[in-house]
Parts: sequence; C-alpha cells; structure tokens
Amino acid sequence: MPYRQADVSEKPVIYREAIASGRIRLKKGTITLIRKGELAKGDPISLAAMTAITAAKKTPEVVALCHPLRIEMIEPKVKVGDGWVEVTVRVAAHEKTGVEMEALTAVSVALLNIWDVTKAYEKDSRGQYPSTLIESIKVISKVKGGK
Repeated sequence: MPYRQADVSEKPVIYREAIASGRIRLKKGTITLIRKGELAKGDPISLAAMTAITAAKKTPEVVALCHPLRIEMIEPKVKVGDGWVEVTVRVAAHEKTGVEMEALTAVSVALLNIWDVTKAYEKDSRGQYPSTLIESIKVISKVKGGK
C-alpha cells in the first residue's frame, strides 16, 4: 500500500490547539540532584523546555506524513515530582490541520533529553536502569475552532 499525506487543501484555516504530556520516572536520588542543580550535564528542566520548542517546530522533518505548519505558540511546562519529571506542551496555530503531532513530538523529545542528562545517575550495580521509564505520553486535549 503506498503512503500519502492527507489532502487538506479544501479544509478551512481555523484555530487549532493541542496539549500533550508525558513522564519519565527516575530514582529519588536523581530527582534530588535535579532539584539541587547538581547534574554534570546541566539543568534537564531548562533543556527539556528548549528542546520541546525545537522538536515541535521540526515535527514534519521526523514524522513522515505530517504537514509543515506555521506554529504560532509553543508552551512547554516541566514539573518535578516525587520520583518523576512530567513534561506538558501546548501548541497552537491557525491552520488546516491539527497540531497534536507537534505537541506529542515535543513531549517525547523533551523526555528523551531529560533521559540523556540523567542516565549516568540511573544505573544500578549491574549497569541496568530498573527505575527509569518514559511513560504516559498522550494528548490531553485538542481544540478545533474559535478561541
């Protein structure tokens, strides 16, 4: 079956917004280091926010059938909890197609960057990562129409 990008040429340009979120579970010791700002590679919270913005913009480059969009707003939020870091990203545009793929990509890449900065602290005595889990990446809400 051949692949094809959806034809959106007849769709109207309207306000579209999506919010996505996801979490990475980390050791409590790693969370403590994040809170103290003591990770060797730097601050994963700021890095996650910056990479979320970049990832949302570059979504059509890595998700094969996505349309390039004129994104008007990307709002990443990173929250550190007890044993986890949560990334939530809100993306908005006036476009012919939705922005949920951009929000999901932003969350995924932000979480991968957190993993990259924290992985050195996550190994157990056997060199494994039993506590680390990227999970629950999902669309929280999707808006189509006026706002």
